[in-house]
Amino acid sequence: MITAYRANGEPVVITVQDPPASLAQDIVWIDLESPDKGEDMLVEELLGIAIPTREDMKDIEPSSRLYTENESVFITASLLHRAESDRPELTDVAFVLTGKRLVTIRYGAPKSFVLFTAAMHRIEGGCPTGAVLLARLMETIIDRTAEILEHAVLKIDALSLAVFEGRIPGKRRPPQFLEERLLDVAAHYRLVAKTRDSLASLSRAMTFLYTIHRVQEDREVRDLCRTISLDIQSLSEHASFISGNITFLLDASLGLINVEQNAIIKIFSIAAVVFLPPTLVASMYGMNFRIMPELQWTYGYPMAIVAMVMAGLVPFYFFRWKGWL
Repeated sequence: MITAYRANGEPVVITVQDPPASLAQDIVWIDLESPDKGEDMLVEELLGIAIPTREDMKDIEPSSRLYTENESVFITASLLHRAESDRPELTDVAFVLTGKRLVTIRYGAPKSFVLFTAAMHRIEGGCPTGAVLLARLMETIIDRTAEILEHAVLKIDALSLAVFEGRIPGKRRPPQFLEERLLDVAAHYRLVAKTRDSLASLSRAMTFLYTIHRVQEDREVRDLCRTISLDIQSLSEHASFISGNITFLLDASLGLINVEQNAIIKIFSIAAVVFLPPTLVASMYGMNFRIMPELQWTYGYPMAIVAMVMAGLVPFYFFRWKGWL
């Protein structure tokens, strides 16, 4: 799908079935979402540039993701996609500055694009050039990334409370409780890891964009790029801090699982020790020797029962006295 936007944010739909002969002068942004071959060819014909394909954007070499060609600037960055779902992903988005227009090619729907198109008409002074629009779009992407990290912090705090303060005195938690929390920790780690990868990609993109001549000539764009770069740096540090907290939570959860497992093993070990002396007494009087004086006692059987009970109670109370139970 091809959607063009004027400087004031007004959208214009362009179709292959009814292609325009040329683009209006006030169109500053052409957004291609999951374009097919026909739509790629139409935009290439209208702008006179080569549109990066999906295979081109998958290349991880910096020279293939950040370059200039015939005075057009090509930038490919990885943005977080489906952050609210259980399986967040990175989607590659290409930004092309050609003349005074910006072209974006994407095969996903990052929420930052939806937020930017909805607020584009409220930008003071509009976006007269593609460079200004790219800087404003990057600003929205960074704001969305910060929002994702804030939500991740809230969820991790709630998970931490569930792990450390979720126990009810006198009651044991379900056996699978902590194991299920480990799955939650893994999901949060995946989200933060994807966010860090996206920030690293955006940092390289902004560093490259800042060196572009037309960016250096525009004071507004230059200041925006500098501010965005600083925001990316602070968010990267914050993401590293969150990642450290997740690692601590993972280690703590595994430690609590070991503690609970050791408590169960301790119960079985103490039970075995408590029943060992009565078993010894019973095995002695269960031997089939012909001459055993105790067999002739009138009270031999009750005495054996008493001996077995006492042999079990003595170690039990000893363990209680030591605090092992």
